[in-house]
Amino acid sequence: MPDTATRRRTRGGGRAGAAARRGAAVIEQMPWNPPVITDPPVEPLRPEGVEAIHDGAMRILEEIGIQFLNEEALGILRDAGCRVDGDIVRMDRDFVMEMVRKAPSEFTITPRNPDRAITVGGKHLLFGNVSSPPNYWDMEIGTKVPGTREMCANLLKLTQYFNCIHFAGGYPVEPVDIHASVRHLDVLYDKLTLTDKAMHAYSLGKERVEDVMEMVRIASGLSHEEFDAAPRMYTNINSTSPLKHDHPMIDGCLRMVRRGQAVVVTPFTLAGAMAPVTMAGAVAQSIAEALCAIALFQYVAPGAPCAIGTFTSNVDMKSGAPAFGTPEYMRATQMTGQLARFYGLPMRSSGVCAANVPDGQAMWETSNSLWAAVQSGTNMVYHAAGWLEGGLIASPEKFVMDCEVIQQIQRYMEPSIVGTGTDDIALDAIKSVGNEGHFFGIQHTQDRYSTAFYQPFLSNWKNYEGWEAAGAVWTPERAHRLFKEIVASFEAPAMEVCIREELADFVARRKAEGGAPTDF
Repeated sequence: MPDTATRRRTRGGGRAGAAARRGAAVIEQMPWNPPVITDPPVEPLRPEGVEAIHDGAMRILEEIGIQFLNEEALGILRDAGCRVDGDIVRMDRDFVMEMVRKAPSEFTITPRNPDRAITVGGKHLLFGNVSSPPNYWDMEIGTKVPGTREMCANLLKLTQYFNCIHFAGGYPVEPVDIHASVRHLDVLYDKLTLTDKAMHAYSLGKERVEDVMEMVRIASGLSHEEFDAAPRMYTNINSTSPLKHDHPMIDGCLRMVRRGQAVVVTPFTLAGAMAPVTMAGAVAQSIAEALCAIALFQYVAPGAPCAIGTFTSNVDMKSGAPAFGTPEYMRATQMTGQLARFYGLPMRSSGVCAANVPDGQAMWETSNSLWAAVQSGTNMVYHAAGWLEGGLIASPEKFVMDCEVIQQIQRYMEPSIVGTGTDDIALDAIKSVGNEGHFFGIQHTQDRYSTAFYQPFLSNWKNYEGWEAAGAVWTPERAHRLFKEIVASFEAPAMEVCIREELADFVARRKAEGGAPTDF
């Protein structure tokens, strides 16, 4: 890849012509149309394999137990008839399955813009932005740096801009320039004013969860009763593997389900480190850690919208570092999909990689992860755009590059590609060309040429000479230019002035009250 100085000298090329063709829009992208999975899932496990992993998960819950570091949860589970020994809870499988069956197989989250409502479950496939990296990298800075509010806001603009991103996950990069006690207030204000897609709350203490629920309610113009009547947002929690749930995450979920909001439970089981080195063992542990929390939430609020998540991958056995987008990760995701269908629960997985910059490794690992999500029947794909270094870096170039892959997945799912009607078989067209000539100029082609095939916004399909003549710009730099253009031309979605003012007043009041308590 050329050095920075060379890249700067060669800027230009065919951009002006492309801009003229597309008018005021930075790119010609596919419309908002969350895909529906049309293919049967990949199922590496035979029925007896599904039963074996299920039995393993149930035996973990019955014989070994899960540590709940939350007094309220321990009291609830004791009242439910579970065996509680200190902070270790053992659950009978009959109880677990009875509770899990109460969870809906699909549900709808309606954000402040009802046109951006999303259905979680069934065959619906949803993609979300990168969430929670503490660091940021872009080509202009050229190195890993701590996240800031401006960086976070720019990634939120990408989240809103791309139609193939369907929900706004956690902070796309942690703005460490804002004190942790009030960070959630500033970032949620930015999220709610810069985007109109489904919102996420971090379950990190009651203040953060309660503040975010109130801000989402205000932004949607709802009464408390209207907010509680249907899912308007969601949270995602991770168990502390192996076999542990901490206090703040369980507390936040209990607050959410009691108000009818959605919860995703995602164990972070790295095979060889926090879970057995075998993928079946890691998946069984992950299932146990997820189901015990979902059982708790269903006991407290029967029918509460819940999803099961997977973050099962492996470590590099030479260094202990997490690895993502591996064959083992793909198989674990597919296996978890089989178990999610066995339990009738919506599923979440992730688009992840271990690469440090948006290079070839980043894209093949992420592509493996994204296609594993499709193959597994995943419903929510976290971190689908912008993730680097195992979740420690967010990158706008990687975000743009990932959206090209996501759009291709969306196009891949369109039924028209595999249509077999008379016009699709096209015998008349074949007959008109016969044994000579070509199909470029015939009417059948002319009627369809503009929509026949996927048109990339980032990939370069010129030959080498054409690419070189246009400046020899590598893919990450093309992505960087698009990022800059999108941010420069970004227009926030409409919000009534009175609602924006009410949000700002709430943030100011909660800041004056100290926000969320911290130990620093």
